[in-house]
Amino acid sequence: MRAKRFRRRNLHADLNLTHQQKIRLGACAWSFDEWRGSFYPAELPEHRWLEFYSRYFSAVEVDSTFYAAPSEAAVLRWVESTPASFRFACKLPRSITHACRLRDCSAEFTQFLCAIESLAPKLQVILVQLPPSFTPKDGRGVLRGFLEQLPRDFRFAIEFRHHGWHTPQVVRLLQKHRVCWVWADTSPLNERNLAPFELWPNTTDFLYVRLLGDYATKYAEDGARVHQYGKLLWKREAALESWALKIERHVEETRSVWAFVNNHFEGFAPETCQRLAQRLGYDLPLPSAADTLSADPGQLELFESGAT
Repeated sequence: MRAKRFRRRNLHADLNLTHQQKIRLGACAWSFDEWRGSFYPAELPEHRWLEFYSRYFSAVEVDSTFYAAPSEAAVLRWVESTPASFRFACKLPRSITHACRLRDCSAEFTQFLCAIESLAPKLQVILVQLPPSFTPKDGRGVLRGFLEQLPRDFRFAIEFRHHGWHTPQVVRLLQKHRVCWVWADTSPLNERNLAPFELWPNTTDFLYVRLLGDYATKYAEDGARVHQYGKLLWKREAALESWALKIERHVEETRSVWAFVNNHFEGFAPETCQRLAQRLGYDLPLPSAADTLSADPGQLELFESGAT
């Protein structure tokens, strides 16, 4: 225990203010009804959730764009609901990654870029999440052609879910096109006491980390919900220690670090973000119990007066 405290103090000392400012922690989406009363004030209307979220976090990964390109009105609400310093990462629609499988998708890609045009000043990364069935055997040439056509005015990160992509040739391909190799922790729940030991490539000037956990914790075979994600359900101490060390080792050489947490990782993404921040040596305050369990009219007026 003494050794662990000593290591954490050293880690805290290494991450000076400049390093801390490079790191942005957030959740993989913000619209979770289970967060009502545990993160969001109980009576805060849903259309104010992003505004409230942005008071505690500096970035968010937009999951909804994976299912469809957003409407212009939705994008404008995102922009207007968040501070000027707030940043977004958006998933590329599954129509491109899963249906077209990166082939003949220029029309869909153009439609998506047009849809998020208003978000551009706050859009930091576009995430390309590939399905496990997208293998090098069938997709190596397709991936190369896709990367060659990416617009230069956006930054991209790509998540491979088939281990066949983990080769030096693919690493060099991403380095050539300045595309970030996503570091994603999808370890199952029965391995939550283990640290992830896989070696992750660093292919560009920023890191993109996704702490996703085991999606089998979300639904049962019959489609019923397994867990409610309104509180920390299981701790992944070893994994958080490992990811904090990985980030700390690379933060000096990187321009920025984007780390997004899913509810399935520990059961409650906001608290996992806070716990990771603590291991990185700084505080990430969350709403107090008094803020979340009730919202009297005075508090709601305060929310309204702070609207942008």
